[in-house]
Amino acid sequence: MDPELKHFLPLLVFGNIENLILAAQGVDAHVDPVGLAILSFTAVFFWLLIGTFATRFAMKYARVINFIGGLAIFILGVQAMAGAIPGMLAFFH
Repeated sequence: MDPELKHFLPLLVFGNIENLILAAQGVDAHVDPVGLAILSFTAVFFWLLIGTFATRFAMKYARVINFIGGLAIFILGVQAMAGAIPGMLAFFH
């Protein structure tokens, strides 16, 4: 792996975990799977284009990108857990 790209490895790993959480939330919310798949593929293609054409530019901002991405992953994780708390509390009653 390119040593410059290693800065983005944690964001890649935790971003994929967050994608699994968001997919599980979509299933739980009974979202149309075809629509969700189309939106997911569109997002992946968009990020592929950005990664392909903007990586050299983004290297200068790797620390900022990692912070913003990590913060977004943290906020989405807290949101997912907060949404699950009522169901967990109902389970124990």
